Amino acid sequence: MKLLTTGMGEAISDFLAGRSPVVAVGVGFVAFVVAIVVQLRSASYSPVRYWTAVAMVAVFGTMVADAVHVVLGVPYAVTTVGYLLAVLACLGAWRAVEGSVSIHSITTRRRELFYWATVVATFALGTAAGDLTAFTLRLGYLSSVLVFGMLILVPLALCRLQVLGPVTCFWTAYVLTRPLGASIADWLGKPPTKAAGLGFGDGSVSLVALLLFAALVAWLQRTGADRPRVDEPA
Repeated sequence: MKLLTTGMGEAISDFLAGRSPVVAVGVGFVAFVVAIVVQLRSASYSPVRYWTAVAMVAVFGTMVADAVHVVLGVPYAVTTVGYLLAVLACLGAWRAVEGSVSIHSITTRRRELFYWATVVATFALGTAAGDLTAFTLRLGYLSSVLVFGMLILVPLALCRLQVLGPVTCFWTAYVLTRPLGASIADWLGKPPTKAAGLGFGDGSVSLVALLLFAALVAWLQRTGADRPRVDEPA
């Protein structure tokens, strides 16, 4: 689901920006604010509310990260480092105030605010990192997919081997889902003349991703497969 939202957010953002960048940013910002407010005001978990908020973060986060490079001309290497520092700052402040950055400890409004601030920063970081490998390092989209696909296996292995704790491994993997999903979407949607894409179009990729996203959210809503078991600790 997380990989799907990252790819969908990339494709939808690029599709809308290709029509009217100003309108796209305005609509993306309003949808982002509404989704986050609805999520924060809810007293219980709902797959529809939560994943809609994640999707809106993906769309708007992509727009913001791209605007910093396109409008202000800041190099991808600089934005990648800057967003990395922002992620570390969010996690550091969260841990200093609450004592833990585990997603299983999010039981208060303040912790959820820390969580969403961190999520926004991770999306911006992932967007910049994906563009860094594809353009600045000239790897192209497919090579970027392979690079991030291999990198995301590292926290899995370190967690299974108990070299690093599960919380550290979780957030490392969480960050990497963004450039991996976005690179897949760009590889499928962008033309061959742009970093060797397949040329299916951002609109087509957005539509397919949106349909898959809606189907999976509906399945989660119906089955409750992602809800904690009764015997699991909070």
